[in-house]
Amino acid sequence: MNFQIRYLLLAVAFVLASFSAVLAQSAKPIKVDNSPSTFTRSHPFESGEELIYVAEFSRLLLKKIDIADFRFSAARQESPQGSGGSGSPTSTASDDTLKLTGDISSKGFFSKLFNLTFRERVESIVDPTFFTVQKSKRIDEQGKRVRVSETTYARGKLFWIERDPNNATRVPRTATASFTGAIQDVLSAVYYLRTQPLEIGKKLEVTISDSGRVFQVPVLVVEKKRMKTVLGRVEAVRVDPQVFGANGMLGAKGQVSIWFTNDTRRIPVNAKIKTEYGTFDITLRKVITPSAKNSPAKMKS
Repeated sequence: MNFQIRYLLLAVAFVLASFSAVLAQSAKPIKVDNSPSTFTRSHPFESGEELIYVAEFSRLLLKKIDIADFRFSAARQESPQGSGGSGSPTSTASDDTLKLTGDISSKGFFSKLFNLTFRERVESIVDPTFFTVQKSKRIDEQGKRVRVSETTYARGKLFWIERDPNNATRVPRTATASFTGAIQDVLSAVYYLRTQPLEIGKKLEVTISDSGRVFQVPVLVVEKKRMKTVLGRVEAVRVDPQVFGANGMLGAKGQVSIWFTNDTRRIPVNAKIKTEYGTFDITLRKVITPSAKNSPAKMKS
């Protein structure tokens, strides 16, 4: 069961990362100094927003049972000296980086049903100019089982290591792999992806690393239609990341669909993950901006 839950969580994390990335593009852009010596590309999601989601699970007689809360944030931070990143040709030690954070935790009936509590936290350090990941860290807690993994990227190579913090004598798992061009992890990949235009019939592809392996993930822009959402009735575009399948990141059968408003904001309004274990519905419930953090609005049920 733990193995199955781990990969279902990965699929959910992929979708929710997409949510935070697209929604963040509706934020006010940050002004930057465009002089040649100091220019770095700025992204709207660097404003420090915090995005909160709820995931629900359905199977047979179980209908939309709350299973998890999600929190995602992005912020620019000062790069440590000598970071070197993933080998970007013009990156320097003085460049700022982006820190992307995703936090997923179990809740309610789901934990009781499977007798399992879980929490997964992902941190991604990204070069904002070339938008390629420099370092990834994941903390995966399932009941008493805890794993901490880190991935570093440099000059076309990645190194992944996973440790058990509760057992210092356990030999760490490690893996290395090669890649070309820009590379992403699960979180940074979709932030990058959401900067691309969503045109019906278009196929996008991104290189993603996960647990020491490298995947080419196609993303299809499928259709558009009118939908009833928390924003009212809107025209929305459906995007299908191809993360399932024999050669995909998730070896099981399944389908991921995400709906975004078909406007300049591209706000995600609905997502659905269909698997052999059941269906996950994911809904944005709250956006906290830096100015509103002292008085956030209540969640909608």
